[in-house]
Amino acid sequence: MKVGVQLPEVERVVRRDELAAMARAAEECGFDSIWVGDHLLYRGDGRGERGPWDCWTTLAWLAEITSRVELGPLVACTAFHPPGTLARQAAAVHELSGGRLVAALGAGWNQEEFRAFGLPFDHHVSRFEEAFTIIRRLLAGEHVTFDGRFQSVNDAVLLPPLERAPKLMVGANAPRMLSITLPYVDAWNTWFTPYGNTVEGFARHNGEISAAAERAGRDPAEIERSVCVLVEVDGGAEVEGIAERPRDVPAVPADGLVDHLRGLAEAGADEAILVLDPITESSIRSLRRATPSA
Repeated sequence: MKVGVQLPEVERVVRRDELAAMARAAEECGFDSIWVGDHLLYRGDGRGERGPWDCWTTLAWLAEITSRVELGPLVACTAFHPPGTLARQAAAVHELSGGRLVAALGAGWNQEEFRAFGLPFDHHVSRFEEAFTIIRRLLAGEHVTFDGRFQSVNDAVLLPPLERAPKLMVGANAPRMLSITLPYVDAWNTWFTPYGNTVEGFARHNGEISAAAERAGRDPAEIERSVCVLVEVDGGAEVEGIAERPRDVPAVPADGLVDHLRGLAEAGADEAILVLDPITESSIRSLRRATPSA
């Protein structure tokens, strides 16, 4: 099993030097991948206004300061950019990282950030379907002409051409999203909330994904399974008296992580992406011995 780690998203403001230290720690400690969230802002949840740095700019910078780990958005929202532009951003990060990008895509869900930045949220999945079609075909090296209800391109192509396409991942659980994406993706990812952050919950959820893959005409074995895991390190953290990551599911204690990862692998997971509480350089380094790849 591969093991990755998510860098801070909106837990607190994290500046350049701390982000760099975390990324380098993850690579030095043997993690297989580093992930960053793709959001514009959070507000209205009682925790104040918060937001991460731009996803694609951060990934391009991470490509320079790392040399081995895979890099990816967790996951890139197709509504934030025109699909042709998003495909170009992904292609550039893939090239600049030496072919280490995982092009992980989703539709987005946080309506407040859509409203704040004037982005339409109506016909949400239909908009995603058109964008996904354009992005996947461009990343595959095609000249793409597409005239849809929401998106259109005319003989678009990615230049310079990619030497090889990045791995394509979807972060989604709803039946329609799965029917749109599973015929084409290399990997599927779920956040820890939908499966309850338990081995048993993942095993059930994974079976549902295999059934959805079969309905989509795919051999389930062709699709890698990636699962996010909420991990509490040293009792977790608080920022100004508020939990850094509120608990909507129970966290896995760090001292139980090895057994938990073993259970996920037995249940069919090919990759675990650790979401640490707190997400700090010391937390990452403390888990050096808890990861199969370390």
